[in-house]
Amino acid sequence: MGIKVIKEKCTGCGICFKVCQYGAITMAEKVHTLENGKEVKRLAVIDLGKCTLCSECVKPCPTSAIELKAEAHKFEGKENYKDVMVFAEQRRDEFEEAAFELVGKGRELADKLGVNLYALILGKDLKGKGEKLISYGADKVIAISDDSLFNFLPEPYTNILIRIIKKYKPSIFLAPSTTQGRALLSRAAGKIYTGLTADCTGLDVDSSGNLLQTRPAFGGSIKARILTPNMRPQMATVRPKVFKPLDRDPNRKGEIIEEKVPADLLKSTTKFEKWIEDTTSAISIEDADIIISGGRGLGCSDNFKILFELAEILGGAVGASRPTVDEGWIPYSHQVGQTGKTVGPKMYIAVGISGAIQHLEGMRSSDFIIAINKDPDAPIFKVADVGIVGDLFEVVPLLKEKLKRAING
Repeated sequence: MGIKVIKEKCTGCGICFKVCQYGAITMAEKVHTLENGKEVKRLAVIDLGKCTLCSECVKPCPTSAIELKAEAHKFEGKENYKDVMVFAEQRRDEFEEAAFELVGKGRELADKLGVNLYALILGKDLKGKGEKLISYGADKVIAISDDSLFNFLPEPYTNILIRIIKKYKPSIFLAPSTTQGRALLSRAAGKIYTGLTADCTGLDVDSSGNLLQTRPAFGGSIKARILTPNMRPQMATVRPKVFKPLDRDPNRKGEIIEEKVPADLLKSTTKFEKWIEDTTSAISIEDADIIISGGRGLGCSDNFKILFELAEILGGAVGASRPTVDEGWIPYSHQVGQTGKTVGPKMYIAVGISGAIQHLEGMRSSDFIIAINKDPDAPIFKVADVGIVGDLFEVVPLLKEKLKRAING
């Protein structure tokens, strides 16, 4: 899409300046001549860096001096797109658990459509990786190996993805809703003119082969169902921990396709500097079987230490609600929720968390939920399997002592 001011029509009235919510329009002192020959001294100027193309300035303009044009793109050959493909994400040549979760969901969708399930893997050393993806449900694995692919860089990964999509023509393409997955699919979808639904929590297919994509909307207060009926592939990122991997079958057979890509596709204007490990917790919340999350009820950053002590006893990880992260009490890597990470541990202990819908969306799939809060009406108790109404500064120390006694016999 594009927007411009037709200066021969602009009278400098300033109405567009007043209605623009993003500060993208200014009134420049610039003499110009209108179509009727009249000379005016002001001209509306649009800052394209600030403009969101919302079109709110178009209709109010009394002289139709603002023109907004949609870029036309006609998609052809939809019938040639058949299979399901997933991006099997790695981090430093090690699979993310989300890779197997997506293979499991992709297997279900492919079976419903009666097509093949492809898994795409990029990295440096891919020995044995293709076989592992097949054992979790993939029919075919496209493996692309190069030293430069050890660390994720947006440009080469996007170039490769577009090449693979054009060659194999999947009807559905899925990636995890991680930093890597979001960066990759947003770029690819924009370049091949197809739709992308982010942060999906539900996927299915209809009788026409359309992907039914479900995601939270309006702060998690509703579920939106989205279709991409006219473009292919249908692209979606999926929240980790929403779907479960299939049981591994080491005897399962499939095909591994080793693709070679031209060197120019591997070029990047950015470079990888270094990997910085999160040292605030021994176990990441994505991988933990037990998570102890703290909320605003902790009162300050120093009080998170009681959760870290409890996590050490239980062999778990420490999570957090968004308000505590916004306050700077704990790093973002610990945030659970709609704007943080989606988790699905065997046990989730919510300490001093009221239970806003945004937080519940990130931990609802936990197998067993324990809530500790002094407010008996806190929403967190509605999803908890066990609720403890009490002061967390009394409950947590008692819990720690009982656990220590149980462990020490």
